[in-house]
Amino acid sequence: MAGMTHWLEHGVAALLALLSIPQYGLGAVFLIAFVSATLLPMGSEPAVFGLVKLRPDLFWQAMAVATLGNTLGGTVTWWMGRAVHSAADSWQAHHHREPTGKKSAHRAALRWLERFGAPACLLSWLPVVGDPLCAVAGWLRLPFWPCVAYMAVGKFGRYLMMTLVMQWVIT
Repeated sequence: MAGMTHWLEHGVAALLALLSIPQYGLGAVFLIAFVSATLLPMGSEPAVFGLVKLRPDLFWQAMAVATLGNTLGGTVTWWMGRAVHSAADSWQAHHHREPTGKKSAHRAALRWLERFGAPACLLSWLPVVGDPLCAVAGWLRLPFWPCVAYMAVGKFGRYLMMTLVMQWVIT
């Protein structure tokens, strides 16, 4: 047990030291932001804030890298939604089955997203609903590039505001 504790303490210290090196820090921020924009439950804000706290001179680079990573992750989620829809269409055509009825809340959410279209992806930064929103946008086959643009604007705004607030609160 003592060996594992020693390894864990030194491993965490080594990881933090690695992340504080700008070229690895920005890479880590990109990777974490990318993964957190998929359907995996993970937050990237602490990594962005940590890098900015260690290296304030990398503020704008961290904002750009996190936005890029998170937006690219959102596009992967959009494509996942589109692929699932295509697979469902193919399965239904092959099995000659009609889709089963959906709950009225699901229908209302789909109607809302269809009504607002790509601009709804501006909300892709929201916790819990943001990543599924990207998948549903793909499912509905909303236009890809406008969805990406709205995702990027929303995600940049989130990183900027969250990092500024954390800097103000944690001084």
